[in-house]
Amino acid sequence: MTVAKPRSFTLAAEQAQYIDDLVASGRFATDSEVIAAGLESLRDEEDEIERWLREEVVPVANEMERDPSRGIPAAEVFAELKARISKR
Repeated sequence: MTVAKPRSFTLAAEQAQYIDDLVASGRFATDSEVIAAGLESLRDEEDEIERWLREEVVPVANEMERDPSRGIPAAEVFAELKARISKR
């Protein structure tokens, strides 16, 4: 069983209204449920960023350190980006 710990927050009027609207819509029963769902979403997002960094970014960075010749010079990258943008 989760133990509740009371908190007090001050929110911008727009944020408070959004919470009120979500509760009024019936999607959430209480303000606390809205905040809990928002925190869970934030935790999920941060976990996904951490996973991406650990599993995708770090291995590529390590490989680039081992073999820098695999890299593309920044001037080439920027030229390619400028070319793509100009086609739009």
